Amino acid sequence: MMARSHVLVGLATWIAAAPALHVRTLDPIYLGLVVAGSLLPDIDHPKSWVGRRTRPISTAIAATFSHRGVTHSAIAVIGLTMLLLHAGYRRGGVTALIIGYLSHLAADMLTPQGLRLAWPLRRTWGFPLCRTDSPMEPMIVSVLIGAIAWWFLRHRLPS
Repeated sequence: MMARSHVLVGLATWIAAAPALHVRTLDPIYLGLVVAGSLLPDIDHPKSWVGRRTRPISTAIAATFSHRGVTHSAIAVIGLTMLLLHAGYRRGGVTALIIGYLSHLAADMLTPQGLRLAWPLRRTWGFPLCRTDSPMEPMIVSVLIGAIAWWFLRHRLPS
């Protein structure tokens, strides 16, 4: 998926998840961390939004691991979480970044390429609904945001 789709899905996921995690939903720092997390996995692609802004790093990662390799795996999520917590970052901020990161992985699983979640194993997981930057992508993103909004409203409003 494209950067704008990852950001929208990440923010929608955060808005639904934050109350359950007892963290402030609309805190600008948390929102920024969600956006950063929703873009971060594509640091392995020099032509991605984040890759263009981190060119030397993204080029090195792409040359070593390729796109949708280690940065799109469970090991990256676990490693990043452990690294940030060990470095002393607050749980709320780490949670926001990781929710954004996980939303990116979930969205990429909706493309035909899928993800190698158990990297370095070659098996891919996915539910191919749309190609990246195809006319279907905005429709899929809209449905995802609608489903997240429905779930949020259903679980947050008294019946």
